Amino acid sequence: MNVKIEKKDKSIVELEIEVEAEKFEEGLQKSFQKNAGKFNVPGFRKGKVPRNIVERYYGKEVLYEDAINIVCAEAYDEAIRENDIHPVDRPSIDIKDVGEGKNLLFTASVTVIPEVELGEYKGIEIEKIDVNVTDEEVEEEIKKVAEKNARVMSVDDRGIQKGDLAQIDFEGFIDGEPFEGGKASDYVLEIGSGTFIEGFEDQLIGGKPGDDIEVNVTFPEDYGKNELAGKQALFKVIVNDVKVKELPVIDDEFAKDVSEFDTLEEYKADVKKKLEDNKEHMAKHKVEEEVVKKVTENAAVEIPEVMIENQIDRLLKNFDARLRYQGLDLDKYLMIMGADQSTFREQLRPEAEKDVKTQLVLEKLCKVENITASEEELDEELKSMAENIKQDIDDFKKHLKDDDIEYIKTNVEIKKVIEFLVENAKIA
Repeated sequence: MNVKIEKKDKSIVELEIEVEAEKFEEGLQKSFQKNAGKFNVPGFRKGKVPRNIVERYYGKEVLYEDAINIVCAEAYDEAIRENDIHPVDRPSIDIKDVGEGKNLLFTASVTVIPEVELGEYKGIEIEKIDVNVTDEEVEEEIKKVAEKNARVMSVDDRGIQKGDLAQIDFEGFIDGEPFEGGKASDYVLEIGSGTFIEGFEDQLIGGKPGDDIEVNVTFPEDYGKNELAGKQALFKVIVNDVKVKELPVIDDEFAKDVSEFDTLEEYKADVKKKLEDNKEHMAKHKVEEEVVKKVTENAAVEIPEVMIENQIDRLLKNFDARLRYQGLDLDKYLMIMGADQSTFREQLRPEAEKDVKTQLVLEKLCKVENITASEEELDEELKSMAENIKQDIDDFKKHLKDDDIEYIKTNVEIKKVIEFLVENAKIA
């Protein structure tokens, strides 16, 4: 097999591949074996017609299409492997010469990973992040726990106040007509939470169970549903119940109820330690994020459109999966938001471009700094992944393909290169 390579553009490579006649003959035989059961020739049972009879009856070209597909695929895979070419999309194949007893000549035009021009990546200046935890932050965290453990009781001797939980029925109208999504029954709304449109919750203050209240509001100009944005609406509200939270007393007994500690002081010390650990983790992540962001901004690369579109596809797929976990899907979400998939894809484009550029820059740094994942590091990562899904490591490995292993190995290398960048950054 002979291969000639020509760079057509910064990220387009054309391979001219010539395959020996013997290889094409093997492809013809594979094509015949694949299609033998489809040929009907008088005097022969279906599937039992010899190849020479098939070619005489149907014409030799009857086997060419599958033979070309088989031979081109094998030759292309071998060519990109031997020439260290890294495609990011399917190739465009153009047959130049084909025939019985002749070499098969074809070109494969393919988009490849683009060249990255690195900028400054050592000595990146990053501001140090404060990880100190104040007594006020500890108190606030304990208050949140107290909120979760509060008793909720109905009240009927007073009207709704801020902080109360109002159980309501409501229906919204615009110009006297009800609108989609504006109706609910037994909805529990915390007054003062800012959950509803501005002004809605305030107009319920003072209401008692059994009261009918008319609430007038204006939807924001930037509201998600275009048909409601900027519109004035009337909501007819029925107050079904008013509940108040009774917070527990924060003392030693409270500490015993919500933790494994016997005293409030011990519990506070534990809360503070956990907040410090969380802050340190977040600070580490933030520093990594800032370093990678600056290094990526310092680099230059022309990203092929197909790589951006592929990343948008991945972002859409991940977003749809998260929606399904919440009982929605992408189509329903887009309908609620009054958007179409084309518009949403464009909204995701900047994020996709950033993701692709970041990945390309980090992979380039791995090569430049000769950062690789050892077998031990790869095994450790696989073990961690198996533990996360509570699966035996050997069973986990059985289901991994070569591409999966390569992907995981790349991720380990990316983690190492980020550590390298942070170690070489100036944090002050």
